[in-house]
Order: sequence, then C-alpha cells, then structure tokens
Amino acid sequence: MTTSPRDKSALLLGLFVLGAGITHFVNPTFFDAIVPPWMPFGERFWTIVSGIAEVAIGIGVLRRSSRRTAALSAFVLFVAVYPANLYMAWDWRDRPFTEQMISLGRLPFQFLFFAWALSVARAADDAQRTGV
Repeated sequence: MTTSPRDKSALLLGLFVLGAGITHFVNPTFFDAIVPPWMPFGERFWTIVSGIAEVAIGIGVLRRSSRRTAALSAFVLFVAVYPANLYMAWDWRDRPFTEQMISLGRLPFQFLFFAWALSVARAADDAQRTGV
C-alpha cells in the first residue's frame, strides 16, 4: 500500500503537533518562559493546556476520520499561540544574537504552519467528498 503525498503531509503534521505537545510535559519550563506574563492563571496552566491540546490535535490529525476537524483545530491553535512567539521575540531581545535570530525567525515561520494546517484540512475535506 502506497501513501499519497496528501497522507504524508497529514502524517508529518500529526506527528509534529503530537511531538510538540509531548515536549510541553518533558520540558515545561521552556514553554512556561514564553507564556506572556499578562495571561491569567499562570504560565504552567497555559503550558499544560496547550500541551494537552497539541497531543489531542496531533492524534486527531493522524486519524483520517477526524483529520479535517483536527487540522482546522491545529490552525486555530497555531494562531492562538502566536502571542507566545511574539513575546519570546521581545523577551529574548537581550540574549545572544543567534538566540535573537531564532526567536525572530519563529515569527514568519509560524505562517507556514498556518498554511500547512489549512492544506491538510482542505485535503481531508477533498478526500471525504471524493471518498478517497
């Protein structure tokens, strides 16, 4: 059985989001540090909530039956965590140049994640309509 490029993209997205979610529990202090301080309930709360969301979404993207909804959820999650990337870029302004470039590089790169999630959702929608 061969895997289509559409399925490979979904598989990669699912594994990427699932892995990111697991990382929230393996190294929560990194994620705590990039939660904007104005968020209510404290940094660890958002680290755990976003980690749970990413694990669930990643699993959902891996399953064909839930792929469309999960990929759209990934898009929403990527948009929702964008303020953490903005905060990280601002907060790291006094770090070494290479770290500043990493934090700044995440900002435009996040738009690729937006497009990737929407692409997987569209492909899943097409697959459902055509029965493929």
